[in-house]
Amino acid sequence: MARVFNFGAGPAVLPEEVLKKAQAEMLDCDGTGMSVMEMSHRGKKFIAIAEKAEADLRTLMAIPSNYKVLFLQGGASSQFSMIPLNLKARGDGSADYFNTGHWSEKAVAEAKRFVKVNVVADTKPSKYTEVPAAGSYALNPNAAYVHYTPNETIAGVEFDYIPQTGEVPLVADMSSTILSRPVDVSKFGIIYAGAQKNIGPSGLTIAIVREDLIGHAGSEVPVMFDYKTHAENGSMYNTPPTYAWYIAGLVFERMLANGGIAAMAETNARKAKKLYDAIDNSQGFYRNPVAVNARSWMNVPFILKDEALDKPFLAESEKAGLSALAGHRSVGGMRASIYNAMPEAGVDALIAFMHDFAQRHG
Repeated sequence: MARVFNFGAGPAVLPEEVLKKAQAEMLDCDGTGMSVMEMSHRGKKFIAIAEKAEADLRTLMAIPSNYKVLFLQGGASSQFSMIPLNLKARGDGSADYFNTGHWSEKAVAEAKRFVKVNVVADTKPSKYTEVPAAGSYALNPNAAYVHYTPNETIAGVEFDYIPQTGEVPLVADMSSTILSRPVDVSKFGIIYAGAQKNIGPSGLTIAIVREDLIGHAGSEVPVMFDYKTHAENGSMYNTPPTYAWYIAGLVFERMLANGGIAAMAETNARKAKKLYDAIDNSQGFYRNPVAVNARSWMNVPFILKDEALDKPFLAESEKAGLSALAGHRSVGGMRASIYNAMPEAGVDALIAFMHDFAQRHG
């Protein structure tokens, strides 16, 4: 069976070259006579795989030397707890949060279990179709940290700026935007991301943590939720998600060989522009509900002019080899996630299908 173009929001499409290399090494990785899934995480071969993956990610993102790169389990949702547990000793113990979508809303709810949360901006009244204007909110200069979600996967909204937080550490959930374009890591205290969108398979979470923010968890914090535990043990205090770490390393290696993040950003910008142009130029057959300045590069929701056409659109698109285009149940409509590994040919195929469908049903 031919591979489809997978527009799923996560677990998401992986680069075909990476999958083929993993396939070739499935039974024998580099002469070891075993799969990476079977290797000891303490063995020399896996240690080399792990160290190279971290080094390649540091190169890709130009991560400063005073940041630890942690390869963790538990998904980004575990970070919703780990962040307040590790940072609440700073400042006055409160935290500022931007609520701009489903995932930041979950982060707010979890943080409230551990710290006093100040929601500095809330776009829920707009049904999460916009982001707050820069400087339209008041931040607490004594807060322990400021948290935001640069890209919201479900609503397809994205900040077009980085909030300025002064001396207060900025924490970002970059699960759906990491590696999509260059970012100045030094502007953040913590960057975290679930792997299953732009990095690799689900089961791995990467946290990039400035060193001065490590080591402040209280004695009541579980050992596995203390960044210090993982920083001091090379992310191997317990058995890490070894195969996901290996696949992530292959993704990083491929990105470096293909021009790095700058080259990826050019392709991503082009893919997003093509798709938004197709929506905007459809004479109202398709509509994107998000404010233009807040449109996501990675997740593009769109609504058909007649809801009765949703099921035929999905059925026909599946037959055309365009998979997982249904919008999230809380939003409806359609959503095309066009992460790094989605080839431009996939976006072109989607646009061609959309045009044909509109011609036949308009």
